[in-house]
Amino acid sequence: MTETAEPRVSRTRILADLTPLRTSPDYRRLWFGNTVSWIGQGMTALAVSLQVYDITGSAFSVGLIGLCSLVPLVLLGLYSGAVADTVDRRKLGLFSAGGSFVLSVVLAAVTFAGVEHVGLLYAVVALQAVCFALNSPARSSMIARLLPPGQLPAANALNAMTSTTGGLAGPMLGGIIVGWWGYRAAYTVDAVTFTASLYAMWRLPSMLPERGEGEQGKAGRASVLDGLRFLGTRPNLRMTFFSDLSAMVLAQPRALFPVVAVVWFGGDAKTTGLLVAAPAFGALLGSVFSGWLSRIRRHGLAVLISVACWGAAIAVFGLTRQLWPGLVLLALAGCADSISMVFRNTMLQTAVPDELRGRLQGVFIVVVAGGPRLGDLMAGSVADLTSPAVAVTGGGLACVLAVCLLGLRWRGFARYDALDPRP
Repeated sequence: MTETAEPRVSRTRILADLTPLRTSPDYRRLWFGNTVSWIGQGMTALAVSLQVYDITGSAFSVGLIGLCSLVPLVLLGLYSGAVADTVDRRKLGLFSAGGSFVLSVVLAAVTFAGVEHVGLLYAVVALQAVCFALNSPARSSMIARLLPPGQLPAANALNAMTSTTGGLAGPMLGGIIVGWWGYRAAYTVDAVTFTASLYAMWRLPSMLPERGEGEQGKAGRASVLDGLRFLGTRPNLRMTFFSDLSAMVLAQPRALFPVVAVVWFGGDAKTTGLLVAAPAFGALLGSVFSGWLSRIRRHGLAVLISVACWGAAIAVFGLTRQLWPGLVLLALAGCADSISMVFRNTMLQTAVPDELRGRLQGVFIVVVAGGPRLGDLMAGSVADLTSPAVAVTGGGLACVLAVCLLGLRWRGFARYDALDPRP
């Protein structure tokens, strides 16, 4: 094997492919730093929610935390992608990770000082969302520069493992730490863990966007509209977003979990927690057993099948009235969503020119941040007009129908070949 040849993928591999971690020290540091910081962020998210409730005693006030995080993500998502296509992405990632670190230190400092002010907590959450909106396009765009195309599915599966591990372990550890040592300990641990992400960004090489022909003179003015125009003329890339919106808007039952936990399963808040955790657990399993994903060439077809499986699992979940089968179905849905995410991300990294990757990742942020919230609104509205069962099962069936119609409308998407990535 020559130095430039990619490692062969084992035909019998089942567990996650760790080749990106072995072959690229830069990616390995970035992955480890992100994993540690995601867990710390999960701890802080829970601690902030608990502290807001302790101060106000209002569930509505706790709900406003999500709004404070969502608005900056949606408003800055597209612009942050344009910034990532203009400047050195390493410096942008380092600057935004440094901002998140400072905000974690602020939370710890004001808590040690005994300051309890809800407005301050809201402001920190909003600024953390700003830092994330700037960091995410830069970090995602860099991965395609650190690894060869054949390793991107494995890398994206490992990235999914990072986010789901943070979403599961972070709140669990946060609850333990807050319960034993208080909010100041949780915020301090988060600040310490962020140093891993800072170190990983610091060790990366310079990562200026590569300019194609005709782009050399545009280094200082990457336009959001240019990115949207590019997306508007690339049907395969548009389909990655359309398929995800079909799942998240039409078949997102999360807002109904508190209702179905009581009405369908005769449970309580603990049952709701199990329902919320089940898709994340399934996504984690999908990442752990993702070794076979690198053998798939028809990424578009894989996305269509995965989204259809999500919708089908949600539809059947709406028919069950036994808790454990329901949890299994939600876990299967989460696993399908994880697989879809791996291939959608890989397509965005390989089929998009480097000078436009940041802007397309910005669109990705807006879709990922806004789609589930629209799904919550859709599910709640349909459930109020009809019933939770109609909302969940009907939404799942609508998702399957929508993705089938999309596949028939843009047939080339199912023929997308990873060895010949065409946007």
